[in-house]
Amino acid sequence: MGKIVDLSLLLEESLPGTWPGQKPYSHVLWKDFAEGEPYSTYHFTMDEHCGTHCDAPAHFIRVTDEVESNLFGDALDLSRMQGPLAVMDVRYLNEEALDGVSPWIEVSDIRRWESGNRTLVKGDILVFRTGWDRYYVSDENRYRYGDGPVRDHATPGWPTPSIEALTYLHEKGIDCLGIDASSMGAVHDGVPPHQWGLGQRMIFIEGLGHLNEVPKTGAQFIFLPLKIARSTGCPGRAIAILP
Repeated sequence: MGKIVDLSLLLEESLPGTWPGQKPYSHVLWKDFAEGEPYSTYHFTMDEHCGTHCDAPAHFIRVTDEVESNLFGDALDLSRMQGPLAVMDVRYLNEEALDGVSPWIEVSDIRRWESGNRTLVKGDILVFRTGWDRYYVSDENRYRYGDGPVRDHATPGWPTPSIEALTYLHEKGIDCLGIDASSMGAVHDGVPPHQWGLGQRMIFIEGLGHLNEVPKTGAQFIFLPLKIARSTGCPGRAIAILP
C-alpha cells in the first residue's frame, strides 16, 4: 500500500463545518474519571451533512414507501465510493465569482481538464478542487466558508458543476463526485443540481480537504460513511492512497 493522505476535515466546535442555519456541531464531556469510574467519554450532536460527508438520494428525494429505503445513506453501495481519483483544479473560476453566487463548472472545463490529463472513464472518482478548505479555520476567515456566501450573500460562492456538467459525467459512467467545499450545489441555486444528480443516484462527497497533497491522477480514493439508519447523508473518512 502506498502513502495515505487524509482528505477529511477535522470536526471541532470552533470550525465552520455545519451548513448555515442547521444545528451546530457540539462535543460535550459526559464522564471524566468521576464518581469512581475509570474512564472518560464525550457525547456529540451534529447535522448529517457536517464536515466531510456524503449525500444520499434521500437528501433531496422524498421517501414515500418502504420499498424506497435504498435511497437512505445506510443502503449506499460502498464500492461506488472507491476508485481511481481524478482531481480537477477549478480555482481559476474563483476569479469570476460574485458575492452570493457560485461560478459554474461547465462541460468545457471538464473537457479542457481531460485534454491536459486523461480521459475520464466509468468508475473514476472525480473531485473538484476549489480551494475552499482554506476557509475551514477558526479565525475570522471562517466567515467565507459558509456564512458569508450562503447566509449573508456578502462574499463569493465556490465553483460548482452545472446540470449540463453533471449530465456529461453521468453519461460517462462517473457517478461519485467530490468537492472541497461544503456543498456540490451552487450558493445561489443549489437545489436543482442536487435534485438532478441524486435523482440519477449519483453520490456527492462534500467537505473534502487537503486536495493540494494529492496528484491530479494516479491515486486511489476511498470514502467510508457511517452506517446511520434512514440517513439523508453520512459523515465519514475520506482518504487517498498515493501510488
